[in-house]
Amino acid sequence: MTLTADLYFSFRSPYSYLAIGRYRALAEAHDLHIALRPVYPLAIRQPDFFERNHPNWMRYVLMDVMRLAQFLQVPMGFPRPDPIVQDIATRVIASEQPYIRRITRLGQAAARRDAGEGSALVFAHEAAALIWGGAENWHEGDHLAGAAERAGLDLAELDAEVAAEPEALDAEIAANQQALEDAGHWGVPTLVFEGEPFFGQDRIELAKWRMEQTGLAAK
Repeated sequence: MTLTADLYFSFRSPYSYLAIGRYRALAEAHDLHIALRPVYPLAIRQPDFFERNHPNWMRYVLMDVMRLAQFLQVPMGFPRPDPIVQDIATRVIASEQPYIRRITRLGQAAARRDAGEGSALVFAHEAAALIWGGAENWHEGDHLAGAAERAGLDLAELDAEVAAEPEALDAEIAANQQALEDAGHWGVPTLVFEGEPFFGQDRIELAKWRMEQTGLAAK
């Protein structure tokens, strides 16, 4: 029996990036389908979040994700460009956000096409690896086209859908966020399995343990 779970994920979250490769590997090695549920980051949902937070917050997160990447042996670099347009000195979020809206909508368009084979999860992992793995101008050239191709998807088709249906895709993304909150959490990465949320890149083994109690089997 194939088990199913939902992964709530943000393309701007370095912790989401550090988690998704391991969730992809878990799904590929087991009779398990992990459905991608993209959400917008806090910078979009709560634009004043960074201004309200403790001044040490961002510095600590940057330090933490770099050492985690070293520990996990995952390539990590500051995004070029950052998916969120933000004044780093003042932490103010710009009103226009072309990068994060496009990539999140692309993720949701991929999720629409995922009938259980995991293509959306693969696309999100490949795209996140471009954003956080050090690729320069990840949004240009053939970077994202390659990520889509490796997932068995077509970037031109996804982009056409993003251009034609931005409001509908945003409504689905908002529904993902609401489903996450209904499951008992609000942050990413969070895996929800049978209504139980597992928040953070450090909860993957715990989520696997819970799935094994329900019959998770290797392929």
